[in-house]
Amino acid sequence: QVQLVESGGGLVQAGGSLRLSCAAPGSIFSIKAMGWYRQAPGKQRELVAAITSGGTTNYADSVKGRFTISRDNANAKNTVYLQMNSLKPEDTGVYYCNVQSSWRGYWGQGTQVTVSS
Repeated sequence: QVQLVESGGGLVQAGGSLRLSCAAPGSIFSIKAMGWYRQAPGKQRELVAAITSGGTTNYADSVKGRFTISRDNANAKNTVYLQMNSLKPEDTGVYYCNVQSSWRGYWGQGTQVTVSS
């Protein structure tokens, strides 16, 4: 079973920073896009940021200017990063990595991000 390996969540005070990473195995071919979604308690999962194989990025309005998504494709690695700065309590939630190939999507297990006020 294909697994996405996520890391980097944790507890941080408002105004702080965290960096999430997600590594996709080499068995996933023809990746079109990689991204991060989050789900806050009692809310639906929402897109935070995504990056295509061509480098085009897309951000939720709520994180623009604070979060940066990037991707490392070197040496057959498929790793996506989410640098989160100026974190706010409303950024709290479970963050899920998502990989879209030509055939299907894959989800990570999620990593908890908690921002205290």
